[in-house]
Amino acid sequence: MRRAFALAVAGISLAGCSSFSTDYFKSTPPTVQVQLESTPPGADARTSIGPGCKTPCSVSVTPPETGFTVNYALPGMQPASVPVRVTRDAGGMFASDTFKVSPNPVFAELQPSAPPPRAHKPMHPKRNKPAAASAGAAPAAAAPDSAFPNPGAAQPPQR
Repeated sequence: MRRAFALAVAGISLAGCSSFSTDYFKSTPPTVQVQLESTPPGADARTSIGPGCKTPCSVSVTPPETGFTVNYALPGMQPASVPVRVTRDAGGMFASDTFKVSPNPVFAELQPSAPPPRAHKPMHPKRNKPAAASAGAAPAAAAPDSAFPNPGAAQPPQR
């Protein structure tokens, strides 16, 4: 009976060897804390790999081999984007790999948005207000030496 049991266990363990993979021994990728800051504070900061928060804050990311970007947005300010490099240091046989992100903290100085252009009012020439005349009074005649006739005065008949 012992032999049958031992052969059954050996058969099961050998069957497991056919799907043997070295991936089983690899640990999950480490996460890295990245500090996100901005001037002015309170901006929405979002990484291109997912996590985000309102500055100043810290997010935990699993860094990709190629790096990532952090995008900042704040109402009334121009958006900003900061690239982040990832450096991987191989840990060897008995140590896991380590990752470093640069820069850390990731900082952006947001600039004010340009104000919308103001609508210009059309220029109108100033109009002179007519002189207040007493009720029923005839308009004043033009000065006798003036080259310009008074438009409100009665015109002499023309011949």
